[in-house]
Amino acid sequence: MTFKNALSESLLEGRTVVYAPFTAPRDLKNFARMAAMSTGVFRRFRIVEAVSTGSSPAVAFLPQARLRGIPTHYIESAARADGPSMTGRIISRVPGIQTYTQYPEWADEKWAYRGSIFDEFEAGPVEEQTRTPRRAVVSVGTQEGYPFTSMLEAVVPLLADMDEVLYQTGDADVSDLGIEGRESVPHAELLDAMRNADVVISHSGVGAALSALEAGKHPLLIPRTAERHEHIDGHQIQVARELTRRQLATMREPHALSWSDLVDAANRSVHRTSPPPFTLTRKQPPAWAEPSPAGR
Repeated sequence: MTFKNALSESLLEGRTVVYAPFTAPRDLKNFARMAAMSTGVFRRFRIVEAVSTGSSPAVAFLPQARLRGIPTHYIESAARADGPSMTGRIISRVPGIQTYTQYPEWADEKWAYRGSIFDEFEAGPVEEQTRTPRRAVVSVGTQEGYPFTSMLEAVVPLLADMDEVLYQTGDADVSDLGIEGRESVPHAELLDAMRNADVVISHSGVGAALSALEAGKHPLLIPRTAERHEHIDGHQIQVARELTRRQLATMREPHALSWSDLVDAANRSVHRTSPPPFTLTRKQPPAWAEPSPAGR
C-alpha cells in the first residue's frame, strides 16, 4: 500500500497494490481517509506480515495489523540518523510491533540495528583524467506542496551550456527559468537517464539518493530545509551528511553549489557491495496466516 505516482507505479508494476490518497505531512484530513480505508484492506486480503518504513501509512495500517495478530515490523527510514521520526515514536508505543533503526548510534532494547540500506554501496576511485560534465540529471522528488525553487534557481544557470539535461521538477513553477521541467519521471526512465548522465544533482531524499547510487553516480545532494519551507523538518540534512560521511555523495546548499562541484562529482563513482542481509525479528505467526493467491 502506497501513494500513486510515477515512481511507485513503475517500481510496483505487475504487483498487487492498494493506492491510498496522498497524505502530506500533518495532513489530518487525508490521513483520516487512509485510516478509514485500511479496514477494508484487511478484510479484502489475508495479510501474513506487515512491514513499513513510514510515514503516515505506517500509523494508519501497522497498529491495525498488530491488533489482528499479524507479525508487524517498522523499519525507521535511513533519513533518521539522529533518532526516530514522529511516526517512529508513535509506532514504538504500540505493543508487539518490532522496530528497527538503520543507525547503531541510537539502537537500544526497543530499536534493533540490522544494518543500513546505504551499506549496499561503497565509493569508487576518482578518475585520473578529469572529465568535463556534459549531461546532467536534476531531480527534486515528488513531495507535493513543497516546491524546491531555491535548488532549481541555483542549478539552472550552472547547466546552461550542457548538451543534455533532464529536469524532474515536481510541482515547482519553472515557467521563468527557461527550462522544460517534468513533474515526475517513471523510475526506470529516471534510472536510465542517471546511468547515462555525467552528473546527478538531487534533493537529498532517500529515494532519489538511492537511485543515483544504484546508477553508479556520486550525487550532489541539496537538502530541503524547514526554514525555507521546503519540508517539515531537517531530515534531508541528516541524509546528506551521512552519505557525505561515507564518501558516497557531496552535500551542498543551493547558494554554495559551483561548477567545480559538478566537475568533482562527475569524476567520482559508486559501486555495489554485498552486505549481510537485513533480517527481521520473527515470532511464530498465527495459525491462519498462510499465503493467499489473492495477495499478501
